[in-house]
Amino acid sequence: MTCLECNTPLSYLDHRNAIERFGFELCPAHRERMERLLKQKDLPEETVILYYGLKEIGIASMLAWWDGKQTIDLAVSRVKLNISIEKEHELLNSEDVIQALEKGMMEFKDGFTNIRIPKSLIRKDLRRTVENIAGIIADLRVEVKAI
Repeated sequence: MTCLECNTPLSYLDHRNAIERFGFELCPAHRERMERLLKQKDLPEETVILYYGLKEIGIASMLAWWDGKQTIDLAVSRVKLNISIEKEHELLNSEDVIQALEKGMMEFKDGFTNIRIPKSLIRKDLRRTVENIAGIIADLRVEVKAI
């Protein structure tokens, strides 16, 4: 039992606390760092869970990436992929939907691919979520090379 970030050996209590919160082994220092980041940037816990799920299969992503206009939950910059974690399903009025569509169109014009993932999906089936994101990244890598 060692920390995924620094390979520090973990006590049983540290291991249990990290697994209960994020589902991955983190030392107290890295667990606290993630908790602070979530609080400061108002991100859902599932952002960290997905970050470590991607890291576990070798995909480097950035947490709370500032794109110049807003904070993106997770970003894979090499393929221009932005991942937003849906906090809750909200009832949207037509104006909100139009604004979201226009925002998506502007980001698409800038060459970014944006996906939204419900946080319940990350909690229920992290492995398949990570596999699907890996497939998207593989396809985007082909597109980036083609350009």
